[in-house]
Amino acid sequence: MSSNKIYFVDVTNRDGVQTSRLGLAKLQKTIINIMLNDMGITQSEFGFPATKHEINYLNGNLELVKRGAIKVTKLSGWTRAIKSDVEESFNNVPDLKYINLSQSTSEQMTNGKYQGKKTLKDILNMTCEAIECAVSKGAEIIGVNAEDASRSDIEFLIKYAKEAKKAGADRFRYCDTLGYEDPKTSYDRIYRIAKETQMPVEVHYHNDLGMAVACSVMGAKGAVDAGVDAYINTAINGMGERAGNADLVSCLLAILKSAGFKNKYQIDENIDLSKTWQLAKYTAYAFGVPIPKNQPAVGDNAFAHESGIHADGALKDRRNYELYDYEELGRGEPEIIETGRMITTGEYGGIKGFRNVYNKLEIEFKDEHEARNILELVRYANVHTQQPLTKNELKFIYYYPDIAAKIMTVSPYYEPVGAIKERIQASISP
Repeated sequence: MSSNKIYFVDVTNRDGVQTSRLGLAKLQKTIINIMLNDMGITQSEFGFPATKHEINYLNGNLELVKRGAIKVTKLSGWTRAIKSDVEESFNNVPDLKYINLSQSTSEQMTNGKYQGKKTLKDILNMTCEAIECAVSKGAEIIGVNAEDASRSDIEFLIKYAKEAKKAGADRFRYCDTLGYEDPKTSYDRIYRIAKETQMPVEVHYHNDLGMAVACSVMGAKGAVDAGVDAYINTAINGMGERAGNADLVSCLLAILKSAGFKNKYQIDENIDLSKTWQLAKYTAYAFGVPIPKNQPAVGDNAFAHESGIHADGALKDRRNYELYDYEELGRGEPEIIETGRMITTGEYGGIKGFRNVYNKLEIEFKDEHEARNILELVRYANVHTQQPLTKNELKFIYYYPDIAAKIMTVSPYYEPVGAIKERIQASISP
């Protein structure tokens, strides 16, 4: 068994939330970060530090790190590999320690996005400048992302990674942005990049051809076989743009249980598989997207047997028709507490029902001030998520009320200058 390991970087809170027509409230993103930490996932790409509406959420989550609520999972930001974006990111989020810098590397992207105004040499120079800026700002781990790597010239990718490494980058992220690649091609290309650069490789696959999980695990195998650590980018329940990203649970099980990986490749030893069920269920609830019945491990039918032969065989010995045990996943229904109608009315009578909800959580308020302050935060949380709150959300609000208030607060960018100032002044003039 290789001494190199396969780690997991979950991108639900960065790429998953870019799912068209869907999204997560900042409170829900925070709960996912806490649950990823409880599961022992290596890293969560938790948002966009150059984006203004993320600022309070990102800083609030880094405060959770300081207070010990998030101890295992590293929280990393994503931004374009442009110096000005890096500067903006660290101005907005001063305690940011982990960052991924992204730049397009394929001929299609450089021509299509930059309209011929940038050459590959320009791309390389911009990236190295951004990396050097991140180093100067105190970044501890810097990943450099090659967008559309699967359609990029491999010689350029090797040069790109080597130059990024010289500039201070710690990892190279290979992005199959269009879900274009197949498992064998993934292995071959990533093996060569890892071998020639000796740089840890992150693999980032989309599911447009239904191969994101297969490509992810084979890409990780290529990196480890070449003698470096691998980092698989995943999203919970496979959420993400278009057909989604590689599913977290499926990737974990593929490495832990499949014939070619079991007992041959090591994953991050902090990962606790028994937390997967509740994480998958909460994420489905937060997004409002039910888990497909036939989803590996967490779908309703993952351990269901109906045909005579299968049912008979499973009853005699479940190993006949089940590759792994549902207990390993911590399967069981998470509790959804119906607080919405009762709490959001704002009437005095609502305080009794509110106290009853927290009593069920074995939480008792010290005085009336505490009860009413938490009640007000829960009201805001109902408005914020537009859904009844879960047990985890209610507990979070109680134990971290100041951070809850912070992450639910968005201060819109609004500076009335120029045309907008003239229009507003005209509308209020007598």
